[in-house]
Amino acid sequence: MAGWRVFWVPKGTVAEGVRSSLLTGWEDLSGSEERVGIKPGEPILLAPDYRVDELLSLYFRSRRFRQYTPETKRNYVTDICLFLNFLWARGYAWNQAVEGDLEDFEDWRRWSADNPERIGGAKWDRELAALAGLYAWAETKELVSRSPIAMKQVMGRNGDVLMAPVAKAKDAKKSDVKWLTPRAFRRWVDVGLRGHTVAGMPADGWAGRLEDRNAAFAKLLYGTGKRLSEGGSLLTFEVPSIQLAGGRYYVGRIAAAVTRSKKPRTFYIARNVLGEVETYQQGLRAETIRKARAAGRYDSLPEMRLVTRVTSGTKREVHWFSRDGVPGRQKLTDLTVERRMTLCTEGPDGPEPLWLWLNEQGLPFAPPSWEGVFRRANDRCRDVLEPKPGSQGFDPYRSIAPQATPHSARHSFALRMLVILHYLMDQRLGLTPQERRDYRLLYGDPWRMVQDLLGHASLETTRKIYLAPVADLQLRSLLDAAPLGSKDAAASAGTMDDLFARVARETEGIQDLDERMQVVV
Repeated sequence: MAGWRVFWVPKGTVAEGVRSSLLTGWEDLSGSEERVGIKPGEPILLAPDYRVDELLSLYFRSRRFRQYTPETKRNYVTDICLFLNFLWARGYAWNQAVEGDLEDFEDWRRWSADNPERIGGAKWDRELAALAGLYAWAETKELVSRSPIAMKQVMGRNGDVLMAPVAKAKDAKKSDVKWLTPRAFRRWVDVGLRGHTVAGMPADGWAGRLEDRNAAFAKLLYGTGKRLSEGGSLLTFEVPSIQLAGGRYYVGRIAAAVTRSKKPRTFYIARNVLGEVETYQQGLRAETIRKARAAGRYDSLPEMRLVTRVTSGTKREVHWFSRDGVPGRQKLTDLTVERRMTLCTEGPDGPEPLWLWLNEQGLPFAPPSWEGVFRRANDRCRDVLEPKPGSQGFDPYRSIAPQATPHSARHSFALRMLVILHYLMDQRLGLTPQERRDYRLLYGDPWRMVQDLLGHASLETTRKIYLAPVADLQLRSLLDAAPLGSKDAAASAGTMDDLFARVARETEGIQDLDERMQVVV
């Protein structure tokens, strides 16, 4: 059976190709969409009988749905399509569903032996949230007599009363992510992104066209704890500049509009990571821009804002002219991901994007596209580092390749910072218990320092989700045996590798390497 399909409204119209021939007589499609309130980036669902449900289209244009982040929109639309397919097989429309349909759908998704791709509690809760949003909106519009999603009152984190689906999973895991120690992450970058072999040398035939960009981005996430949308939407002038007399870390700001909490925060980036970003900017990125300009790609951008000035101070503003010459301005912290992708600057040879991360065509590389980069790196690590079945010494339980995602890089940053902060407080500073108490009163507990770095509103999120492996671990017992640091960089790195190895041995879910450079978990 053909299922429901989703199409996303593009920015502008396609000037050439097959789609234009199919749109004969609809040259003003963008104008028609704008007049009825359809905006670029919104989904349109096509039923198996090739019809568009007008009521579903109204939901996707509602304020409720438009307030979701782009990532949440993509996930929720996928989840809604699954339920629509389930109902279609029963001969029902989405607004004919009853509670029994949801119960049967849950049974199929979670427990049915006939379903080879059953899901866990966390995934079910996300699908349930997607459906709850749709049917709550439908109830307010009187499009359904009763929602199939039964709700109940629960106590919120701040003592307020909230409504939650009755069918929420009781076995939902709040975190299902792998943490990587620093040396495991370095191995993942070298093999997965830079094409190295088991011996640590570049593989024969490795093209590596984008390895500088990919490695710099991965290290940025791992080294700063940024979310995917935060690191993926950086503008060039938001990257701190390395100073000759600078220290080991540089300070930058994350705009409120690209964060999940919609609050700006400070990030810290190590000098060596910043150096890799600058290398990408001055090398691969600059060459990509030259090729794109020669191909005329910046002359045909459907939407471009040429930035003329960025003010200084605490409330920085970005000033620009549109392609039509209309002036505009907005606070830097209020620039959304979508608006940032349209910003350009006048380079020495013409306009060029201010968006830091570019694809091979010299155009902004959308944040969701990084997921594919990480997946391909994971695949390569498996191909190169996984022992082949039947080979000597094959151990399927310990000899596995390191695996990473953009979010696991953020989790790993949290773990790394917590261990380092405890180490610095307990070992490098040589504080007595009383001095340690005074230090924490003045500067804060390491747990709260990590919470601030991640931008979490709740310390519980930091402890129980991001730092689940060590939430109940007595780090003091591990750190007591840690050797003092050294001024020598190699010796210091070895010291920290030994420290993380001890933590990895005592906890579950942390990927590390053994002395033979084999991955252990």
